[in-house]
Amino acid sequence: MAYYITYGEIQRHLKEHYQRTGSGMQFPEIVSYLQRKGMLSESRPETLPGHKMFGEMPDEEFEQIMDDIILTLTPELQLSLHVRESSIIPTERDVFIIRHPRYTRPFLHTHNYFEINFVASGSCTFFFEQEQRPLREGELCIIAPGSEHDLHIGDDSTVFCIMLRKSTFNTTFFSMLSQKDLLSLFFRTILQGDSHPNYLLFFVKNTTWIKTILHNAMGECYKDDPYSNISCISWINLLFSNLLRSYSQTLQFYNYQMGSDFSLVLQYIQHNYQTLTLSSLAAFFHYSEPHLCTLIKQNTGYNFTELIKQLRMSDAVSFLCNTNMKISEIAERIGYNSADHFSRVFRSVYQISPQEYRKNHSAAEEKFIPFS
Repeated sequence: MAYYITYGEIQRHLKEHYQRTGSGMQFPEIVSYLQRKGMLSESRPETLPGHKMFGEMPDEEFEQIMDDIILTLTPELQLSLHVRESSIIPTERDVFIIRHPRYTRPFLHTHNYFEINFVASGSCTFFFEQEQRPLREGELCIIAPGSEHDLHIGDDSTVFCIMLRKSTFNTTFFSMLSQKDLLSLFFRTILQGDSHPNYLLFFVKNTTWIKTILHNAMGECYKDDPYSNISCISWINLLFSNLLRSYSQTLQFYNYQMGSDFSLVLQYIQHNYQTLTLSSLAAFFHYSEPHLCTLIKQNTGYNFTELIKQLRMSDAVSFLCNTNMKISEIAERIGYNSADHFSRVFRSVYQISPQEYRKNHSAAEEKFIPFS
């Protein structure tokens, strides 16, 4: 049997229990407590109006909207170390967003789906494996499936929690991460695997745009019309696009097995690949060359030489298709000491010469002739 209660009521009881006892409860525990006390309704109130948009709404007004959201609860919900998406994400949804409950009891657990937490105001404590760190306003954390974690929010801070099916990430968002840059490669290689704990951390200095996206996406999660799910996915697409476009330079990646932020190495390679050698990279980051080779292969799927070639070829194609630069100029720009060397490598990758590649792709574009 299903029961109903507003999100604001759940939050009020969590806060009262915390203030009375000095300890918090996890969400399944508060649901069970309220059911025993007879505080859950058996009749479902009205849902949010389907036409409503929330992007430009002031924070205080949106907080009230969130408090009025109706939650559908089953008292059989159990506290588990391993949370499955089937038990938390509604069946008809690919993305589900909540305002993370405040005053809960930290309880490390894993998911088989992606979790994205954004601190819209205030701060919280982020527990990850055997460590903890503060997350402050403007920080957005993407937690890979299989990572042991939790958040603790003990005041009136606001943290939005986005739960995203792994299958949806693969089918809907994966194509966005097909660019030939290291950040996209990073997403594909690390977040696809759940063999070891990882998270990505962005710092968003201007939070207005992300609040607009999340307000609208969250509103869609609680509508019943046939378009709400695809609309929510579209808003999350915009979220990823803006992160990749504007905030990749703030990215930090934590690989628990490495105990360090490897994104700094990847960003350094991205910006210096034209003249970079393995020995100079190892010296700069104080790694041994064999260990660095292992890390690069583990985190990108390529060895160092292959990775440099991929970056050079990607820029070469861009120069060939979008500029009139000479082949010798392109070769020099991407780090080859001669046009012949560049042409040999290019032919080995694309089976045609750079000149032929430019000609083929130029010919494929129709010339615009006005009033023809």
